[in-house]
Amino acid sequence: AAQVVDVAGTAALPTTLERGPRTAAALADITPKLASADAFVVLTPEYNHSYPAGLKNLIDWHFTEWRAKPVALVSYGGLAGGLRAVEHLRQVFAELHAVTVRDTVSFHNAGASFDDTGRLKDPSAPNVAAKSMLDQLAWWGHALRDARKRRPYGS
Repeated sequence: AAQVVDVAGTAALPTTLERGPRTAAALADITPKLASADAFVVLTPEYNHSYPAGLKNLIDWHFTEWRAKPVALVSYGGLAGGLRAVEHLRQVFAELHAVTVRDTVSFHNAGASFDDTGRLKDPSAPNVAAKSMLDQLAWWGHALRDARKRRPYGS
């Protein structure tokens, strides 16, 4: 079953990776959800050819939670649709031993793609892209979950 983990309301994490009571409190709701997940869909905007610092900080605070799990990427932005942010995230997740799926969903000129209620004006292309991306994510999710059960990653 899919679970949405909205991190927008997360308390600000320290920008240095020092553990403490403030950090533990900020991560208390999110860390167990990430740890129990078999796969992830990460949504990111593109700012200055990359992804936001808050997302990097959240990723960095979770190392083992991403390990040997698949990640699908959804992006939005201007002309590039967030794809430059996606390529940066692929490098970060590779370092954390996560597997990013090949296909993505990207919203080019995102401001013009949605109506005043937040609905896509033409969902046909994103729906096709999402189906392909989610099919890949499900395949990798099952394969890696089964592999982790047979033999813990890194052992």
